[in-house]
Amino acid sequence: MLSAFLSKRFRHAKRRTGIVSLLSKASTLGVMLGVTVLIVALSVINGFEQQLEERLLSVVPHVSYQAPYEPISDWPQKVETLEAHSNIMAATPEINLTAMVQYKGKLKASQLKAIVPHLHHKVSNVGRYIQGKAISQLAANEVVLGAKIAQALDVQAGDKVTLLVANQHAEQPLAAPKRLTLQVVATINMGGPIDESLTLTHISALQETLGLNKNQVTGLRAKVNDVFSAHDIAMSAGQSIPDLVYVNSWFRTQGSLYQDIQMVRTIVFLVVFLIIAVASFNIVSSMVMEVKDKQANIAILKTMGAKDSTIFATFALQGVTYATIGAVIGTLFGVLMAINLPDLFNAIYSSPESNPLSGVYFVEFLPSKLVWSDIFITLTVTLLLATLASVYPAWQATKTDPAQVLGNN
Repeated sequence: MLSAFLSKRFRHAKRRTGIVSLLSKASTLGVMLGVTVLIVALSVINGFEQQLEERLLSVVPHVSYQAPYEPISDWPQKVETLEAHSNIMAATPEINLTAMVQYKGKLKASQLKAIVPHLHHKVSNVGRYIQGKAISQLAANEVVLGAKIAQALDVQAGDKVTLLVANQHAEQPLAAPKRLTLQVVATINMGGPIDESLTLTHISALQETLGLNKNQVTGLRAKVNDVFSAHDIAMSAGQSIPDLVYVNSWFRTQGSLYQDIQMVRTIVFLVVFLIIAVASFNIVSSMVMEVKDKQANIAILKTMGAKDSTIFATFALQGVTYATIGAVIGTLFGVLMAINLPDLFNAIYSSPESNPLSGVYFVEFLPSKLVWSDIFITLTVTLLLATLASVYPAWQATKTDPAQVLGNN
C-alpha cells in the first residue's frame, strides 16, 4: 500500500523536469499505439480467416474426385459410399469443364459446373449469393452466370447464351467444340474471383452434350466436417471409390491463400510485438531519468526507515503503471477501430473502381473479427515486458546513498 501511494505521489508531483515528463508520456504513447495496431491487425487477419471458412469454403469444393479418362459410372452408389464415411457430411455428382460463354460475338472463359440442383445445397452455399431464380429450380435448358461474366458479356436475365465445350471424345484432337444454348436465369454475386469464373447448369444438359447416360458423371464432390483436415479425409474416403480418379481438396486450389493468411498473422504479430517491446523498454530510459530526478526523495525515504523493497516496488509499480495506462487506452482504441473498420473501409472506398480489394481477394470488403484471446495475450505480453523493463531502474533506485545525496544538497 505504501509503495502504491508513493508511486502515485511521484507521478503527480509538480516538481518534474520536462525531459522526465516527456519520456514517460512517450513510453505510454508508444505502448498505446503498439497495442492498438496489434489488435486491429489481428482482427483483420481473423476476419479474413473467418470469411475464408464461412464464405469461400462454403462455395468451393472441400473434397473432389475427378475422372481423368473414363467417366464415373453409377454415381448414386458412389455418393452413398462417400456419405458412409464418418467425416463426410454430404456428397453430390458434378461435371466440371472449362468452357467459353458466347453472346453476340463476345466470348468469356468460364469454369462450367454441371450440378444436380436439388442436391447441390448439401455441399455448397452458393445459393445464398445467387440473384434470380433459385438454384434448386434450375432446369436443363437454363444457366447461372457469375456476375462479372454477365457484366463482361452484357447479358441480362432472360437472354440466351451459347456454351462452347471441348469435344473430349472426338477422334480428331482439333475437332470443333460442342455447342450448348441455354437461357440465363440468375447471376452469382459473391464479390470476388468466383463471380468472374463460375457458371452453373443442370447436369442433364451436359450429360446429353457429352454423350453420357444419366448415371455417368466426370466428378464427385464432398463436404467434410473439418475443413482443415480436408486433405486427409479426401485420401481416406477416396479409397472406397473403385474408379480411377484424381483426388483434390480445397488445399490444392485455395491452400496458398490460407497459408498466406497464417504467414501474415505471424509476421504482423512479430513486427508489432517488437514495436511494443521497443515502447515498453523505453520505460527503462524514462524510469532511469525518474530515479535521478527523485534521488533526494529516495534519500529522505531511506533516512525515515523505508526498506529497499519499498523503494523497489514504488518505482517498479510506476513503470508498470505507465505501460498499463497505454495498454488500456490502446485496447479501447483498438477494439473501437476493429469493430468499425468494415464500415470505415466502405465509406472510404465507396465505389468499386477505387476499392483495392476488388477482384484481388475472395471478398471485396475489409473483414474484421475480434478474438478476445488475442486481446488477452496482447495485454499479458505488454504488461510482462513493462514489468521486466521496470526492474533495472527500480533496482538502481534502491542503490541510492542517502549520505551522498543529502550531503551534496
